[in-house]
Amino acid sequence: MSTNTIAAEAFSPGEFLRDELEARGWTQTEFAEMIGQSHRLVNEVIAGKRAVTPEVAHKLAAAFGTSAQLWMNLESAWQLSKVAANTTSISREAALRGRFPVREMIKRGWIVATKSFDDLESAVLNHFHIKTVTDVISLPHAARRNRDNDLSTSQWAWIFRVYQLADALKVSRYSEQKLREAIPKLERLMTEPEEIRHVPRILAECGVRLIVVEPIPGSKIAGVCFWLNGNDPVIGLSLKGDHIDRFWFNLWHEIEHVLRGDGKDSLIIDDFDDATPSNNEDECERAADEAAANHCVPVVAMSDFIARHNPMFSEKGLIGFSKIMKRHPGIVAGQIQKKTGRWDLFKKYQVRVRQLVIQSAVTDGYKQNGPSRI
Repeated sequence: MSTNTIAAEAFSPGEFLRDELEARGWTQTEFAEMIGQSHRLVNEVIAGKRAVTPEVAHKLAAAFGTSAQLWMNLESAWQLSKVAANTTSISREAALRGRFPVREMIKRGWIVATKSFDDLESAVLNHFHIKTVTDVISLPHAARRNRDNDLSTSQWAWIFRVYQLADALKVSRYSEQKLREAIPKLERLMTEPEEIRHVPRILAECGVRLIVVEPIPGSKIAGVCFWLNGNDPVIGLSLKGDHIDRFWFNLWHEIEHVLRGDGKDSLIIDDFDDATPSNNEDECERAADEAAANHCVPVVAMSDFIARHNPMFSEKGLIGFSKIMKRHPGIVAGQIQKKTGRWDLFKKYQVRVRQLVIQSAVTDGYKQNGPSRI
């Protein structure tokens, strides 16, 4: 049956019984005597106060020349009609929870749990900036995530949480010139993990909001770039890959999107785990990937190092080259892995930095008690 089918109006069996009695000119008392039941039973069936039982259905059928099934069907339809109105809210909530990650959003404090479904629905729809459960979700942005499928509502929920936090954060007016001038400052932070704590401040001084939001499990999203009011850039990171090389690559990738003005008018995405220029067909993503790789380790120098040492890489060579490049060895190791496909090389140098980042960045999740620094 189609979900859009409108059921016919249901009437109680008692109404049909009353009509039949009136059509034949029978009183309730004489009909009760006819079928061997009490007057009270007949009266209560007609008033809708008593249900038609199989026994009574057979007696009604015998009296009026119908089938017992007819009266049982009338009773069933009547009983269902009386409870149908009470299930409407259930259907609405099932549709809401079927499309959106409501439980996770409540768990993370993105929306408030409430006994009122109307309030719950309103909170969810407001989070996604839509008016009905079936509305198309839309926000121009450039996002680093799995591009095999359209954005899931879990990914959209994450993006709009970044949006909420960014909208509440006050920073300087955005200046592309200041951001370009800040690039050397940011690169000087790439020698030691602890220096990462300065990144949010430097970006804020350029008018760029940096937001960290823990992703919903399985959502596969690493970062996003979008613009508030079309003029104020936002970089959101999930820090899902908690290593120094991934942090810097993802950050530089999003910074390049900001510098290019990507994400203002269209959706731009790339692969989550395979973000190498050679595998990316989108020109904007290719440019962002190439810029990110070059900031991590200048591409010419990196290519020359690999050509001279592959396949006999040594820790001594890695450390020496990292010092020359003024990069942490873990960042260099990440680029070597990407360019050679040897993911086992120098893994011990890829230190974790998440806890360093969230100390200074506006953060939601990762055991923070609500967004920090807002």
